[in-house]
Amino acid sequence: MTRFRESVRSLLREQVLNAAYDLVAAEGWNKLRLAPVARAAGISRQTLYNEFGSKQDLGEALVERETERFMLGIQQELDANRNSLEAAVGAAIAFTLQESLDNSLIKAILTASRGGEDDLLAYLTTQREPVFDTATAVLEAYIAEAWPDIDPESRSLTIEVMVRLTISHMVQPVASPQETARRLALIAHRTAYSASGQSTGN
Repeated sequence: MTRFRESVRSLLREQVLNAAYDLVAAEGWNKLRLAPVARAAGISRQTLYNEFGSKQDLGEALVERETERFMLGIQQELDANRNSLEAAVGAAIAFTLQESLDNSLIKAILTASRGGEDDLLAYLTTQREPVFDTATAVLEAYIAEAWPDIDPESRSLTIEVMVRLTISHMVQPVASPQETARRLALIAHRTAYSASGQSTGN
């Protein structure tokens, strides 16, 4: 029975998040209200409040879910390029930047921020959870296993720089995803291997 309740709750949360995603993509975060979300999800407003509590809690859950989706895609890019740190980082960043251009929720967040409605943008930029800490933890573990020749300090520095710069370019792009990824991958390679004096991360 406990497992059944957990499954029902998981389905309910996914239903609500899907409804909220569609409404934010169509109307923007600033105009989102919980009552229309409940109607779109086919549940009562009280049920929605019981599950999420507030609009801000719902926003956190939305960003957390998109972060998980991004990290799955990033891992696939890393897996496909394990023979080279530079190639792997470049592919992962190119995926992230291109996905941010195509993702309806991310586009709505960034568009709102340019109009001064930036409360949800904080989860991508100034607030550590869930984006920064999640990405850092996943990449720390991955790179330590895939490229053990990189010393821990250089690895940590490289990851922090890459995550922050990638988020910065998501918010304010200055070139194509491919060109930005190429430049950031070169920075990552040089940062990761500068301490040991190695010239290649292959």
